[in-house]
Amino acid sequence: MMPALDSLPSLPRRYRALQTFCRRAVLGGIVAALVAGCGGVDSGGTGAPSSAYASGPITGFGSVIVNGVHFDDRAATVSDTEGNARSRDELRLGMTTEVRGSAVGTDGDGNAASVASSIVFGSEILGPLVANDLAARTLTVLGQTVDIATSTAFDTGLAGGQAALGAGDIVEVYGHFDAATGRYAATRVERRTVVVAYRLRGVVSGLDTTAQAFSIGATRISYRGLGAANLPSMLANGRIVRVLIALAPSGPVWNAIRVADGVPTIENREEVTVKGLVSAFTSATTFSVNGTPVDARAALFPGGSAGLGLGSRVEVEGATVGGVLVATRVALVTDGEDAGQSFETRGAITALDTVEKNFVVHDVTVSYSGTIDYRNGSPADLAIGRLVEARGTLSADGTRLQASRITFRD
Repeated sequence: MMPALDSLPSLPRRYRALQTFCRRAVLGGIVAALVAGCGGVDSGGTGAPSSAYASGPITGFGSVIVNGVHFDDRAATVSDTEGNARSRDELRLGMTTEVRGSAVGTDGDGNAASVASSIVFGSEILGPLVANDLAARTLTVLGQTVDIATSTAFDTGLAGGQAALGAGDIVEVYGHFDAATGRYAATRVERRTVVVAYRLRGVVSGLDTTAQAFSIGATRISYRGLGAANLPSMLANGRIVRVLIALAPSGPVWNAIRVADGVPTIENREEVTVKGLVSAFTSATTFSVNGTPVDARAALFPGGSAGLGLGSRVEVEGATVGGVLVATRVALVTDGEDAGQSFETRGAITALDTVEKNFVVHDVTVSYSGTIDYRNGSPADLAIGRLVEARGTLSADGTRLQASRITFRD
């Protein structure tokens, strides 16, 4: 039953619960063999999944949607990767997140759903823009090359998207590091005005323990004078770190304020989905995604594993045991699928412009120009306070959701 279900990527939502049940059954056998040596996975003694984890960019609101799971965020704590408490009102499309919550079930609309207990969001780069190449669709920030895709979201204040940015702007880039190219694939870009420090997450190279310096890409960073409290337990070439950087460099060298491990620690969880780029690759059964090690020996590969390698875009499902993601399913995400990424937002309309044909829901600006599939209503029913669900892709400049379907809800 399991292979047959996974061979159908466009299964209707009403079958999601059955699909999930089958995956849990397979996963239970895999994890059982590992639990004894890894301290066990707490399921409350029932054998049923009790906790979930998802890592990936936000693709919708109403609930916070990450990797297709609708996380109810009303009671969740929200923080950034520096450990600072933040508000859920600060969450935006394209932000890369880690979400922890209850076991994944199915809501009244057939969506995979969970109740989030915590949400952590964090960017890859925060720093001054050196170059903006519109033709190549790249940015250069803190010595790093950032690739802009059609699925890259831009802050609504950046009318024109990438074209609105200029050299010297302070930009924040959410996304994933591509170990195959040494570049970053942006999922969201914002312009910042006031910052107290810059930030960079990447792979250590050229480590010099005598000079107390290392490189991330073309950026040389000094950690001289930092105490143990501001350094990871192990600093070595090939390690992924997150560095807080002082605003003023010393010549060509930037000064670190703090260096921390850049790979999230995922406790034992029964339902885990991680979406990102393959950051290390040994074989189709042994690799890492965004730094998280994956054991895919018992995983299903819808569409096969051909093409899987360093830098591949994937979505992995399974359970974490002892820090390893034991995969039950590994799906490669094609460039076409990524370019056609669907976004959605659900809630009450808080602003409406009938001339420009757009409205706002959960701080997402929705354009309803063009051909729209209206359900349970028409454009005449759009009004402030009206509950709607809008789905579509990003506008050409990445600042708006270009709706293809709008559903009016009670």
